[in-house]
Amino acid sequence: MKLTWSQILAWRLSRQFVSAADGAGAVAVARRLCGVQAQVASSARLAVAVRSARPDPGEIDRALWSDRTLVKTWLMRGGTLHLVPSDQLADYCAALSTLRFWEKGAWLRGQGVTAGEIAAILDAVPAALGDQALTREELVDAVVARTGDAHLREALSSGWGALLKPLSRLGELCYGPPREGKVTFTTPRSWIPGWPGSLPPQEEAGVRLVRAFLGAHGPATPRMFDTWLFGGTAPKAVLKGWFRELERELTEVETDDGATLVALTAHLDSLAATAPSAEVHLLPGFDQYILGAPRDLAPLLPPELKAKVSRQAGWISPVVVHEGRVAGVWETKGGDITLDLAAPVPQEPLDAAVSRMREVLGAFSA
Repeated sequence: MKLTWSQILAWRLSRQFVSAADGAGAVAVARRLCGVQAQVASSARLAVAVRSARPDPGEIDRALWSDRTLVKTWLMRGGTLHLVPSDQLADYCAALSTLRFWEKGAWLRGQGVTAGEIAAILDAVPAALGDQALTREELVDAVVARTGDAHLREALSSGWGALLKPLSRLGELCYGPPREGKVTFTTPRSWIPGWPGSLPPQEEAGVRLVRAFLGAHGPATPRMFDTWLFGGTAPKAVLKGWFRELERELTEVETDDGATLVALTAHLDSLAATAPSAEVHLLPGFDQYILGAPRDLAPLLPPELKAKVSRQAGWISPVVVHEGRVAGVWETKGGDITLDLAAPVPQEPLDAAVSRMREVLGAFSA
């Protein structure tokens, strides 16, 4: 089966609730997108809002701290902060824990700790948390008291939480409700209703994640999936095993530039029926439409725009999308939206997209 990139990108826009802004709430959006990056909280809120017919500024906080249907923790690509549906967190942990980066000598040296100290942290943090939520300072105090290792205080106090990220991948740590403006941490087993007694087998969890990924960011290749989930460092045998287990549900498709991708067979009819998009959309920074694809996917992100979109320190700019491709970037300046376009974009749909983003931003500033 042959597909054009224009069809594929239009299909992704539809599947990701961008075209019709018809996402049924923050949990449904996070489920379909395979998580919402939350390193910048305002970007996460905008990513959900632009996909919703009626943006609700308080929805994510309710889902996180009242309903507990979303959970916030470090997950993909070395441990970036994400929002994922609570009932899917165990799958992410099971899959990601196949790459135990904290056991690598280079990582240990980079963090200034020993293998023994990491092992002590992995034991002490869950015990210190128990069924409560602690601020970072309280957690550090408790770990130092339990281990008797004062050297861990400085390392654990790092704002990036590097020494806590292994625990998030092991399903032993997630964010708890903020307390007096401070972040807290707790354990999924005490925070998430229905948390399993143990993580699912990685073979099953990985297959479910591949299926979910292809349902929003497909058709794709195993490398694209690896780049999204592991940052391109997946254990090769594990990755091959997941795709092999899903083989009966997959069909190869060929793109107009000669690439071979795999799609879920169940989606072939809708892909074939999708017409190229003429739409214009403004998407926030760190949006999954961009993050779900590698930065070198030229049909989505033209090479001449890569430096403006994928910037230093992992910053992903807000983008203007026309016909499924990135046509420029945007920012808020002086209380309004400023565009930096690198390709011609029709004025009427561009104006409508800008107006839509103004409405969304207005709903969050009211």
